[in-house]
Amino acid sequence: MTIPRHIAIVMDGNGRWAKARLRPRSFGHNAGRKAVREVVEGCLRQGVEALTLFAFSSENWRRPDEEVGALMELFLRALDKEVDELHEQGVRLRFIGDLSAFHAELRQRMELAMARTADNLKLALNIAVNYGGRWDIVHAARQAAIAVAQGELRVEDIDEACLGGYTSLAELPPLDLFIRTGGEVRVSNFLLWQLAYAELYFTDTLWPDFDQACLARAIEDFAHRERRYGKTGEQVARSV
Repeated sequence: MTIPRHIAIVMDGNGRWAKARLRPRSFGHNAGRKAVREVVEGCLRQGVEALTLFAFSSENWRRPDEEVGALMELFLRALDKEVDELHEQGVRLRFIGDLSAFHAELRQRMELAMARTADNLKLALNIAVNYGGRWDIVHAARQAAIAVAQGELRVEDIDEACLGGYTSLAELPPLDLFIRTGGEVRVSNFLLWQLAYAELYFTDTLWPDFDQACLARAIEDFAHRERRYGKTGEQVARSV
């Protein structure tokens, strides 16, 4: 079975999961940590090379202050509790997005976690925080513009491959499979550049209920897709 090298997930449904249990939204976000562990373990077992999780978008700052505060506290607790286990499992942890918006203590914890796991090779785990797909493209364009201004790059040399090299996940395998839980059918400004040829998979399962069996079903669905990249089905068949 074909295994995707790189999977990205929009972890949606924590609030609705909590509401169904008459609990605050923060209860659902905390429950979602178990699903993160399940998916990381599933990726390690299946041989997935990279996993990118959408934890906090640039638009999430618009949520109620109480919920944002609870999410920040959850990040701190998760870093304290999960990094040791991730390191033992050979997971390389990286945070992508505009980290400057977070307070100094949280940024320091993030940097320490990334430094500690930097040499691990079994799975590249990317956590997107204060991230937006449009921000990623704009940031890449700015980096290219700086390179041009400094004489390191010619304008005529900027093509898709060049600009892509400045995006957040440039050093990783191309995104193969995008998963969104919670029943919504949209990408919500996540990895817009990287999604160009990814396969999309949507499920009604709320994120806290998403486990290794759910991940396996998504991967099995992916394995049955015909990825043509603009070619005809006949051309793909001949190239196999």
